[in-house]
Amino acid sequence: MRARGRAGVCARLGRGSLKPMSVSLPPDTNQPLFPGRARRPGRARAGSRVTGCREAGQMPAPLSQKIGQKKLQLAESQQQQIPKDRPPSSLGLQRSIYFSSPEDHPARLGPEFFDQPAVTLARAFLGQVLVRRLADGTELRGRIVETEAYLGPEDEAAHSRGGRQTPRNRGMFMKPGTLYVYIIYGMYFCLNVSSQGAGACVLLRALEPLEGLDTMRQLRSTLRKSTVSRTLKDRELCSGPSKLCQALAIDKSFDQRDLTQDEAVWLEHGPLATGSPAVVAAARIGIGHAGEWTQKPLRFYVQGSPWVSVVDRVAEQMCQPQQTA
Repeated sequence: MRARGRAGVCARLGRGSLKPMSVSLPPDTNQPLFPGRARRPGRARAGSRVTGCREAGQMPAPLSQKIGQKKLQLAESQQQQIPKDRPPSSLGLQRSIYFSSPEDHPARLGPEFFDQPAVTLARAFLGQVLVRRLADGTELRGRIVETEAYLGPEDEAAHSRGGRQTPRNRGMFMKPGTLYVYIIYGMYFCLNVSSQGAGACVLLRALEPLEGLDTMRQLRSTLRKSTVSRTLKDRELCSGPSKLCQALAIDKSFDQRDLTQDEAVWLEHGPLATGSPAVVAAARIGIGHAGEWTQKPLRFYVQGSPWVSVVDRVAEQMCQPQQTA
């Protein structure tokens, strides 16, 4: 009777009503197969497989559903315990560079930008943005508006004139994009960048402050050798080679650093906001001892910029307006 009852149940349900189940049973043991339900000896052997309707050793359908529901609930509870805002561990420390998101600031300029002759590079610098990251993470930015080109051994005004190399000017002979920082008057620093050609470089003379002006003003007030305590105007912050070094906290420790890789200072692409203003080519400043080289038009600045250190009205009248690269 019991056998016929089971067969009748299978017949009524049909083969498609129950999904076949495959259960691997553990080796014979005195422990019950399921908690609270003792295994009946002789109904199934270790390692046997049972399929179809309820035969010896098969897990009852209601119990299987309960176990499945418990597993699903457990998985959901574990998932809820994981903070949704926690970043994947594989990402590691995220940083700007040269460190900031592309939406905020463009990427730094690479080696190919600096690998050009000094005059060409001096012009190309105009409009680019010099970035200085301080130890506390503060970033200072200034648009370059004035430069001077120094052509190498032939240039009587260059520190590399005659091809001489010293520990002081070694940065001028290193690969393009290397910083050359030197001291003037025993207390001020000037920032140069090496270009194509041994001993050639470009002096950065003036910046238009863009970001971190309050910090620049504080640095200038702390570092300048003046008894005047008045508050500096914005146009006074970086209008000169030594002023911009003070405003960006650049000293001799930056000498021979690679501007394409350094994490504290780099250059970003920054087209001039006013489009393509005229570039003035004038004589360099403070090189009266260099003979005919004192008058060569190797200083370049953005015409009409209020951030330029020295305006040459004669040069502006004589030279034809030229477009920046």
